[in-house]
Amino acid sequence: MSFGKLVGSIDEGTTSARFMIFRAGTNNVVCYHQIPVPSIYPQEGWVEQDPMVVYDLVIECIEEAVKKLEKLGGSAKDIIAIGITNQRESTIIWDRATGKPLHNAIIWLDNRTSSTVDELVETIPNKSRNINYLKPLCGLPISPYFSALKMRWMKDHVGDVQRAMEANTCQVGTIDTWLIYKLTGGPDGGVHYTDVTNASRTMLMNIETLRWDPHLLRFFGLPAAMLPQIRSSAERYGDVTVGVLKGVPITSCLGDQQAALVGQQCLSHGLAKSTYGTGCFLLYNTGTSIVQSKHGLLTTVGYQLGPRAPIAYALEGSVAIAGAAINWMKNNLELFDSVNQVEEMAGKVDSSLDVYFVPAFSGLYAPYWNQEARGAICGLSEETTSEHIVRATLEAICFQVRDILESMRKDCGIPMSKLMVDGGMTANNLFLQIQADLVGINVIRAKMQETTALGAALAAYMVVEPSFDITAPLVGSSGELSIFKPAIGNYERNMRYKKWKMAVERCMNWDTSSLTETSKLDF
Repeated sequence: MSFGKLVGSIDEGTTSARFMIFRAGTNNVVCYHQIPVPSIYPQEGWVEQDPMVVYDLVIECIEEAVKKLEKLGGSAKDIIAIGITNQRESTIIWDRATGKPLHNAIIWLDNRTSSTVDELVETIPNKSRNINYLKPLCGLPISPYFSALKMRWMKDHVGDVQRAMEANTCQVGTIDTWLIYKLTGGPDGGVHYTDVTNASRTMLMNIETLRWDPHLLRFFGLPAAMLPQIRSSAERYGDVTVGVLKGVPITSCLGDQQAALVGQQCLSHGLAKSTYGTGCFLLYNTGTSIVQSKHGLLTTVGYQLGPRAPIAYALEGSVAIAGAAINWMKNNLELFDSVNQVEEMAGKVDSSLDVYFVPAFSGLYAPYWNQEARGAICGLSEETTSEHIVRATLEAICFQVRDILESMRKDCGIPMSKLMVDGGMTANNLFLQIQADLVGINVIRAKMQETTALGAALAAYMVVEPSFDITAPLVGSSGELSIFKPAIGNYERNMRYKKWKMAVERCMNWDTSSLTETSKLDF
């Protein structure tokens, strides 16, 4: 069977790696292969992954997906381009000569750099400790979330990294950079590139010039020589030099949330999407305008679809814990055996019985940016059951999205009339109905849930097929849009949101380990 031209998409996420093969220019998936990615937890709040394991799993996904393609009658020769999308901010440093990592990848969820944040904010002029001090340059608050903090921590705490930085013998990158480097040859000619979307999450790229900024590098005490070259999101990065796809060009690279923005075709000013995975990320396309949020959102690059294409910016609300809260209930509390049971369990009760769960396992991201916050379950009573807690967990994710939508309304002045959603959690119909109820607008599920891989595939195809219009309706689109409409009134919605804010207030500044001795309570 001939499938015609095909495009492959490497989607390296926090919990799994996969390779999806699409019919070129469509959202039709021919086949894919997916493998869980193991994480390492050296201490509480620390999250690492082995860079070599990540790369090997990506190679395995490619090989197994191509085997499936061949069983269907296709051929690896039909794959004309590859796109890459990745978990953002996660950081790897490796030896320039050998290509061997000098430390495990520090994952975006990792909270070890809280002390680094405290040390750096002390150096801000006038002792203001203003975490937004660098936002005019990079669009981001000083937070453990971003790559520069992870680089600085490794410089301060890992001897091999410190020596390599001093001797200019190391290279650094986010997951995309590592994969591009390895796939194009590693120490034997592999290219050291990243794209503007991933670079915009490091705190080292100037949001206006799209270049590494000397002031930012000085602030973090990091050398420019170790950083990759910044490219657009859609151009030829290099050719694969290993495995079954040797010779196939890598022609796109986007951070996972920006890839979902492209996959949802939110390619004009005012369009927005929310992706529910390990975390939850809502991006609002602001076009060519840089909007500096005054209400806790991030200013980031949305995409640049070609070296000479205009840059598209976005406002982003980042929620650290979404699907991760479901996994926590499964693995830590053992409330159910499979995540597929969540919808059924939550549906057994009509409400959370006034239980509110704030899953601030490693602090709170947008719009609070409070690294000392910790998780709390409020409102427990003798009548509370496991079903109520499961439903409260779904509601917690939805309330956090409302937090972000409130900030977007304040920053942009125009309330959103609908919310486009995608990601693994959107298979849960009850969850999306709760989301519609708690934000008060229609929630629209994408025709396919995995728009992250699709976005990378579409961007890759437009490089090798210049006539392809990425803004046009996709040919051969599969599936139907699902619309979830609010079923409760404003009074109930706002009262429940008020209770949510009360629960958030109770979990703030809980971790006092970073406070000075004189500021702690004297018992």
